[in-house]
Amino acid sequence: MNELKWIIPVAWAVASWLTHVVVCIKSASWGFLIAGALFFPIACVHGTGIWFGWW
Repeated sequence: MNELKWIIPVAWAVASWLTHVVVCIKSASWGFLIAGALFFPIACVHGTGIWFGWW
């Protein structure tokens, strides 16, 4: 079971990054899309914020 502890953070990061990408493309936020592509944590925070209604 200890070998699988990495799956949750990796799944969260990938899912939040994909959320960031889709929302930025749909809203034509090209600068923010590029910022998230260059600095991965920006995309993760933004994607998580979208899930919880912070943005």
